[in-house]
Amino acid sequence: MKILTVCGLGQGTSLILKMNVEQALNEKGIKADVEHTDVSTASSMEADYIITSNELAESLQGHSAKVFIVNNYFDMGEINNAIKEHIES
Repeated sequence: MKILTVCGLGQGTSLILKMNVEQALNEKGIKADVEHTDVSTASSMEADYIITSNELAESLQGHSAKVFIVNNYFDMGEINNAIKEHIES
């Protein structure tokens, strides 16, 4: 499974989200390749899931990956709930 964490520039916040998503997946025993990137690069990359903010999700409409939103990249509860809803289900 390939997951992209996406922010505007692909540097800071997407890296934080990547680390938190990896932690949540590890705690759930889910194996995945998680990469962080910017929104324009993500639009041309192959992935199963894209995790991003509400503002950037609109830019990724039409991508073959399932795009879902996490608004607070530091909130492990929100990240865990999003993974449970979109990946585990």
